[in-house]
Amino acid sequence: MSAQQPLPSHAGAPLRGQRKKIRAGVLGATGIVGQRLVSLLADHPWFELTEVAASERSSGKTYAEAARWHLDAPIPGAARDLVVKGLDPSLDCDFVFSALDSSVAGAAEEEFARAGYPVVSNSRNHRTDPDVPLLIPEVNAAHLDAIPRQQKNRGYDTGFIVTNPNCSTAGLVLVLKPLADAFGLEKAFVVTLQAISGAGYPGVASLDIQGNVVPFISGEEEKMESEPQKLLGKWDGSRFVDAGLGLSAHCNRVPVVDGHLECVSVGLKKIASLDEVREALRNFEVDAELASLPTALRNPIIVLDEENRPQPRRDVNAGNGMAAVVGRVRECPLLDVKLTLLSHNLVRGAAGASLLNAELLAARGFLKQRVAPSGSQLAEPVSR
Repeated sequence: MSAQQPLPSHAGAPLRGQRKKIRAGVLGATGIVGQRLVSLLADHPWFELTEVAASERSSGKTYAEAARWHLDAPIPGAARDLVVKGLDPSLDCDFVFSALDSSVAGAAEEEFARAGYPVVSNSRNHRTDPDVPLLIPEVNAAHLDAIPRQQKNRGYDTGFIVTNPNCSTAGLVLVLKPLADAFGLEKAFVVTLQAISGAGYPGVASLDIQGNVVPFISGEEEKMESEPQKLLGKWDGSRFVDAGLGLSAHCNRVPVVDGHLECVSVGLKKIASLDEVREALRNFEVDAELASLPTALRNPIIVLDEENRPQPRRDVNAGNGMAAVVGRVRECPLLDVKLTLLSHNLVRGAAGASLLNAELLAARGFLKQRVAPSGSQLAEPVSR
C-alpha cells in the first residue's frame, strides 16, 4: 500500500457562507514551526496571512529579512514583504496562530484572547488548563464545547485559546483513538525515537547527536503520559474528565531530521485478533464535517504491510505530512498488541495540527471576521 495519500478533491472549496478569506496572524513567525505555518498558509482556500509577529529583535524588519528560512521551498511571496510586528494584541487579522516559545507564550496568548482574538496555539503553556480544549479534530472535536465556559470563566468576549498536543503525543493518540473506540484501552507503553527538528533551531548540538542517541528530552515523557488522558477523555459540560489510561513513555532523540517513530505496546479491554486491529486502524474514517476541511485526510491512518516499515526517510510525508503511518502490528507477550507508528513532528505534530484545528473552528463558526483590528465589534459568523 502506498504511503502517499492526497488531500481530498474538495480541499480547495470555499468555506460555506464565507464572503472573503479569514485573516490570520502568526505569532512566533520566524521560528521553525512559525515558518511551517507561513508556508502552509500560502494559497490556503479559507485563510489569508496578513500579519507576522515575533520578538523585539525582529520587529520592524520585513519577514524575508527577519526569518532565517529553513524550508526547502522559498518564502511565500505573500509573506516576504510583511513587516514583522511585536507581540502587541493590535494586529490586523481575525485570529492568530501561536508558535511562540513557552517562555513567552502563556502571557502573550492570554493577552490576545482577552483582546478578542481567537488563539490557535501550538505552545504547551495552556494545554492542561481545565477550560482550554486540547484538540485533535479526528479524536475529540466535541471538546470545542468548552470554549463558552472558558470565555465565561476568564471574562473573554470573542477571544479564546485552543491548543494542539505535543508533537509525539499527536501521532500516538491519533492511532490509539480507533483502538479505544473498537476494543477499549487499559494501558499503553511507548518508546519514542524523535527527530532533531523537534528541538527547534539550532536544536541539538551536532557533536551530541551525530552517531548517537540521547535518551532524555526535557518534559517530553511527562507530556506524553498526561496529554492523552485529556485527549481521550470527555468534556462533561463543566470540566474535562481524564480517560484513566495507564501510560508509560520513554523518549529519545535520534539523528533523524523529520519524523517521530514510536514503538507502542497496548493492553485492550476486549480480545481482538491482529487482523481486527489492523482493520480498525485501516478503516478509521473521519465524518463528513472533518473530511471537508482543506487539510484533513478522510483516512488519517495508513497501515503498511512491509515488515520494515514505516521509516522516516520513506514515509514521513505520507498524506502531505498529516497521516500517521503504522506498521509491524503483532502480538505483544506483555500486553496484547504492539506496533510501530510514524508521524511528521512539524506537520501532524505542530503546524499542520494547528492549521487543522483552525479549519474546524472556522467550519463551526468560531472564527469571525473582525470589523476593525483593535475593535470589539464583529461581523456575522462566516459559517455555523
